[in-house]
Amino acid sequence: MRSLWHGMGRTWLVALLACTLGGYPKAAGAQDLVKEALAAFPIQTSRVEYSSPARLRQIPNYRNLRQRFTGPNLKSLESSLAQLGIHEGDVDELVLGWGIGDPGSALYGLASGRFDPKAVADRAAAAGLAPSPVDEQQAYCLGTDSASICVAVLGNSLGAFGPLPGLTAILEARSGKAPSLNSDDRFTRLVGGVKRGAPIWGVAVGPAVGDWFKGWMPNQDQIKLDWARVFGDVDSLVYSVRASQKADVEMLLNCSTPETAASLRQVLEGLKLAQQLAWQTQNPNRANPFEGMNVGLTGQQVSLQLTADFSQLEFDTGGGTAPH
Repeated sequence: MRSLWHGMGRTWLVALLACTLGGYPKAAGAQDLVKEALAAFPIQTSRVEYSSPARLRQIPNYRNLRQRFTGPNLKSLESSLAQLGIHEGDVDELVLGWGIGDPGSALYGLASGRFDPKAVADRAAAAGLAPSPVDEQQAYCLGTDSASICVAVLGNSLGAFGPLPGLTAILEARSGKAPSLNSDDRFTRLVGGVKRGAPIWGVAVGPAVGDWFKGWMPNQDQIKLDWARVFGDVDSLVYSVRASQKADVEMLLNCSTPETAASLRQVLEGLKLAQQLAWQTQNPNRANPFEGMNVGLTGQQVSLQLTADFSQLEFDTGGGTAPH
């Protein structure tokens, strides 16, 4: 993920929500869609993120926050789906995946909701989009370069999307022609331990942990850290966001040894202090959300918890675009 953030006024929490507010709603079928994703995502997947939007739409000022902080990749995805007549309100849940290595395979996913295969085909034909066969499915690619989004409607309630290499990997894993994420015991164990009541949660492993933090940390250029080294001994990250009148963020980082966990905790405490000071400088008369941030240590695990009012998230002193 690439950060396009500028200005110390945006908080970590805004950046975290920015990565997910472009997602879509409904918790009821979460187990089913996650199960579908684990069986469909290629084994090279290094990060998975689930979002449940009907519930996100109920948070205070959701539309305003979403409009201002949705990342460019999700905006591109929404624009692509709209060309096929699929709009935000048609999508109930979303599971995103990020691959390792080939950037053309990164950011793919499954969506559940209300899709009409015939209406999508008619809309594509009217737009001059010819279907492309991908592993015995008909896909519509909205562009000609390797990063263009391709969409395959798999039924009245399920769709898959991603750049052509990513979509191909999903459909081949789903049909059993290639290994799926289900065969990675570490990943399935981590996903199985997630608190599913949260409308937003995610899992990252290996190098994807450092990439994730780097992507949602504002002003990373001003914070002179070797992100790969700092998180090099972190085996996995599990995070969740609960949203009601306040946003509650919980993270758990599993490190290789108690010593590396203690070192990571010191780094996070330093980043917390830096963000507190930055907030005070930019927003001297507003409550500081970082005062409620807690960094804990238990053996090889580092935890981070943060609770903030949504009114704090709306305050914006910097320019730029949210990352994803």
